[in-house]
Formats: sequence, C-alpha cells, structure tokens
Amino acid sequence: MQRPPPPEDYSLKETSPHLGGGGVTGDKLTSTYDLVEQMQYLYVRVVKAKDLPAKDITGSLDPYVEVKLGNYKGTTRHFEKKTNPEWNQVFAFSKDRVQASVLEVTVKDKDMVKDDFVGRVMFDVNEIPKRVPPDSPLAPQWYRLEDRKGDKVKGELMLAVWMGTQADEAFPEAWHSDAATVTSESLANIRSKVYLSPKLWYVRVNVIEAQDLLPTEKGKFPEVYVKAILGNQALRTRISQSRTINPMWNEDLMFVAAEPFEEHLVLSVEDRVGPNKDEVLGKCVIPLQNVERRLDYKPVNTRWYNLEKHVVVVDGDQKKKEIKFASRIHLRICLEGGYHVLDESTHYSSDLRPTAKQLWKYNIGVLELGILNAQGLMPMKTKDGKGTTDAYCVAKYGQKWVRTRTIIDSFTPKWNEQYTWEVFDPCTVITIGVFDNCHLHGGGDKPGGARDSRIGKLDSLRHQATQIVSMRLSRAEPPLRKEIVEYMLDVDSHMWSMRRSKANFFRIMGVLSGLIAVGRWFDQICNWKNPLTTILIHILFVILVLYPELILPTVFLYLFLIGVWYYRWRPRNPPHMDTRLSHADNAHPDELDEEFDTFPTSRPADIVRMRYDRLRSVAGRIQTVVGDLATQGERLQSLLSWRDPRATALFVIFCLIAAIVLYVTPFRVVALIAGIYVLRHPRFRHRLPSVPLNFFRRLPARTDSML
Repeated sequence: MQRPPPPEDYSLKETSPHLGGGGVTGDKLTSTYDLVEQMQYLYVRVVKAKDLPAKDITGSLDPYVEVKLGNYKGTTRHFEKKTNPEWNQVFAFSKDRVQASVLEVTVKDKDMVKDDFVGRVMFDVNEIPKRVPPDSPLAPQWYRLEDRKGDKVKGELMLAVWMGTQADEAFPEAWHSDAATVTSESLANIRSKVYLSPKLWYVRVNVIEAQDLLPTEKGKFPEVYVKAILGNQALRTRISQSRTINPMWNEDLMFVAAEPFEEHLVLSVEDRVGPNKDEVLGKCVIPLQNVERRLDYKPVNTRWYNLEKHVVVVDGDQKKKEIKFASRIHLRICLEGGYHVLDESTHYSSDLRPTAKQLWKYNIGVLELGILNAQGLMPMKTKDGKGTTDAYCVAKYGQKWVRTRTIIDSFTPKWNEQYTWEVFDPCTVITIGVFDNCHLHGGGDKPGGARDSRIGKLDSLRHQATQIVSMRLSRAEPPLRKEIVEYMLDVDSHMWSMRRSKANFFRIMGVLSGLIAVGRWFDQICNWKNPLTTILIHILFVILVLYPELILPTVFLYLFLIGVWYYRWRPRNPPHMDTRLSHADNAHPDELDEEFDTFPTSRPADIVRMRYDRLRSVAGRIQTVVGDLATQGERLQSLLSWRDPRATALFVIFCLIAAIVLYVTPFRVVALIAGIYVLRHPRFRHRLPSVPLNFFRRLPARTDSML
C-alpha cells in the first residue's frame, strides 16, 4: 500500500545563505549587495564598429553582432546599409550555467538567405578581468577583426569584456543568457525595474449655493442638484431643499486625483424635470492646476464660478450654438495636502505621510531588502506539453515599487537582487509577492469579470486611488500590470472567504472580549452620557481613594514582572505570513473553491447565485469588523509580547517608573488627581487624540502575518 505524500511544511524556516559583499579588500567593500548571494556574470558590452567591409553585390552591409559563449548566443539589432554602426548593448552570461572556455564575438551581415560572416574577436574566459563596484566601469577598447583562420581582416569592433556580479550597473538593462529563449519583443517584460506611484491628492469640493438659475419650465419649482465629474469618478449632491432659482446645498464631495493632473473637474447644475429626465442648467470646467492647495486646518477661500449654457439661436435659416453666462455657482475647492491618500489596506499601510511634502518629517533610517530565491513553486502554465513557471518578485513600500527580473522556466528561481527604501515611520509594512509572467509571448491583460461595487465612502476613495495607481504604473515600460498592482494593494481584501472568517474568529477568541465592553462603558462615563451615573461613579471613586495605596503600584509592578518574564519567549523571527494563523494549511478544497470563485459567482443555478452573492457581500463586511476587533485586542497583547521590541521596552520601563513613583507618592493624591483628570467633563477635553491613544494605535497586531 502506497503511503500518501507528507503534507507540505509551510512554517518559517531558517536558512544560511552565503551572503556576498561583506568581505573587505584593501579599503573598499567588494560589493554593495551584502544581503544576497553573489552571482557571477560575464559581461560583454558591444559599443560600435568602424571600417566594416561590404559583403553584398551592391556594396552595402547590414551589420549585427553575435555574442556566443558555449550553447548560449545573443545578437544585437541590425542596421541597414551602414559600415560604422553603433549598438551600445550589453550581454550577461551566467557563469554557473556556462562551461565554455572561449567567448566568441562575431560581426555578421544580415541577408535574406544566409547571413554572411564579416569577422570575429575571440577571448579566453580565464583571461577576462574582474570588475567589482564601486570601481569605475571598464573602458571599451577597439579590437581588430579576424577571419576564421585567425588572420586580421578589415574592420574594428569596440568592446568591453569583464567578469562581474549582479551589483554591476549594467545588469538591469543587459540581455541575459538565462532568458535566451525569450523573443526580442518580450525582453522588456523580463527586466528588473523600479517604479514610483503617482502623487495622489484628495480633492474636496464644497458645493455651497447657486444663483440666478434659468429653468426651462417657468411655472415649476426646480429640483436642482449638482453633478461633479473627475475622470471616471462621478458624484452628485442631494436635491436642494430650497426649491428656488437660488438653491443652497453646503455639501462636500471628495475625489482622488494624481499628479500630473490630466483631467479637469467638470461641474454641472441639473434640474430634474421628470422621471429619469434631467436638464442641464449650467456647466463649468475647473483645471486642477489652478486649485488652491490646503496644508493646514484653515479653510480656503470660497469663489464664484460662472455657469456656461449652450443655447441654440436661429439666425435666418441657420442654427448655431451660443454660450451664455447667466448663472453662477459658489464653491470652495481645495487639494487636501494634510492627508495621506489611502491606496492600501489600513492594516498593511507602507506609507502614512501626508501628500504635501512640506509636512513630511525627516526619515528615521533606511530599509534594505535582499530578495534571494524561492522554492517549491507550482507550475502555472503549460509550454511544449509540460508545466512551467516564469517567476518574478514584486516588493512595495511607500511610493516605491520594485520588480525583479523574470527567471525563465524554473520552480526554484534565484533572483539575488537588493533594494533600499527610506523609512519615515516604523509602524509600516512592506509587501512582497511572487508572480508568474504570462506576457512573454505577446498578449495583453485579460478582461476581468464583473466586480462588486465598493462599500462606503472611504473604501470608494481607496478604490479610485488604486485604479489611478494601477493605470499609471501599467503605462510604464515594462508595465506593472493591473492585476499585480491590485493584488499587492489588497484590493479584494473585503471579499468573503470562509478561511479568513475562521481565522479572524479564532483571533478574536484569543482576546479577552470583556475588555471591549468595559472600555465602552467607561467611555460613556468619561463623556457624561448619563450625568447621574457619572456623579455616582465620582462618589464611588472618592470612597475607593480611602483604601490602601499599594493597589496601583502592585498592578504596575506585576505588569512589569510579566513583561520581563515573557522576554524569554519573545519572537526570535521577523514577522512573516503564518499559514496556521491564516488557516491555510487545513482549508477544505470547497472553501478554497469558494474563495477563488469570481464575483458574481460563476455557478450555474440562478437561485444559488442570488443567495450565494448576498451571503458573500454581507459576510465580507462582518469579516472586516471581526478582523478589526481582533486587531485591537492583539495590540493590547503586544504590549508585553515583545513583538515590537521598542514599544514593549518603553511600556515595561514606564511600568517600572510608574511603580516607583506611585510607591513614593501618597496614594490618595495620585488617585484623586488621576481620577478627576480621567472623569473630567467633555468641555475640558482636547479634540485631538491623546498621546497614549496614538501610542496604542501604532502597536503591532498579527494582521501583517495573515495571508
């Protein structure tokens, strides 16, 4: 009887890679890539040629260069009828895959039947010099061409040949022997690249009032509203309650825009003259370049804008359109620079800085990431009758996206690329994903199925922000495609998943649920929701002050001892995706089928589709609420868990200091002052969140370890 294969072990594993770049030769570091393994490459830079002989009967030459090392061969583009061509192309051959001892660089003439041999240059691989950054690039040299017998012929070729690593500045744009099977049209899709997200702004449009509207039906009270359009975003106000030609709204509309501003803000005042029939009373177009940028709490000035109306005028037998300015609209429009535009999930935010650069604080350090390799990848597509995967890695932190090169046809790809980011806030998350490149042989984005509408105002703005980011990054070369950006930004995090719901349920079960109820009750007491109850609590508090002074010092000292005791079991590994926490290791196939199903569902029965979609839509909201509750409880637990060593150390030291201070100070004085301060009337409270609350909100939760 054949035994079933053992289950896959997805737990965190400790590895010992041979990281390069740490050695010192003389007074220089051997490499800036000190977080990855060094990969040796043979680089050939083909610069240009001169005085090439003509080969065709017509006396012309269509030259190109073929670089060959063992079984790997790369070619430059060819020029038509040119004896002094310039290519400036770089070829990189992986030393691990090549066993040849001779490098052959051949100049050939492009022909319809068979390419003609012009001349070549041979190099002994063992004699090629090594170059290690930060050394200057190797200067190219002129080499005289030889024929197949080794005799000198007419023509010279400028080359630079050296041995280097992936730290070489020529590496990203070079042709790689690992991708020898990729067509020249698809080479751009496999190269590593760094992208920057566009600068996003919130556009606040405060629609105040309009004056001197000219409705078509004179005897009817107008039902007027304002429609605002920015790109593919469209919002509208409610119908004005003042049914006059001078309606008032005083309503805010929020949009997301990206620099450089490509679309104008279009506002139209419309009158509902019948069911599903609206008439435009006036329109104005506002370029966002002219909109004031708000950097503080002070409101911007209001402004009146003229409303254009196209009127058909009959002049004899001809009809023509004229623009009239009879009405105007009162608006307050600004670009909100004091807020951070959310394009990520709030639990996975990598950047919390406001849009306006004037409000940024100094960076606190540099994040360095070394992307080494992956193991155990599954075949994602079929090629020549066998499964294959062309894997590349994407990392996102702040506005900077990085994409590694694509490793062709490998289930254990090795990238060994290193990147850096500036860090402005330690309470942020870096997101890393592995993807299969399915655009190596032409084709574009596959049209997706229907999707549900985003729920709520904030989520709608985030959806617009992700759409803008994905659209801008897809226009880069090579493009960072829409499905990649949406996956990295966790666009579908609110969708229903039985696996995620179970995981969130067990997370919240691990937290003391009574703390939430006690916190809400205490908040009502502090805000004097019921004055009688609050007065009774004050009386009870004064009575408790008369009890022994060792109660609070004992509590804080106990917390301090717990924190010190738990220090022995502090996490030894960095935060990572936990499959057990995510319930991914024992998910039922039917649950996974439901999770990866399209929305709306692709199941055939109409009644099942209706009920199934309704359940997923409602359950997605419940899932988000449950996850938020679990996050708050886990933040409380992280005070003593050493998940964030700095935060836990601060809290433990605070507990020790508080224990000493409260022991020395008379208990009645401390308790009386603290109690009166906590239970003070709302008119004596500051509107901004307190320092302890801000500290608590920045504590880590296990959300970033969830799949």
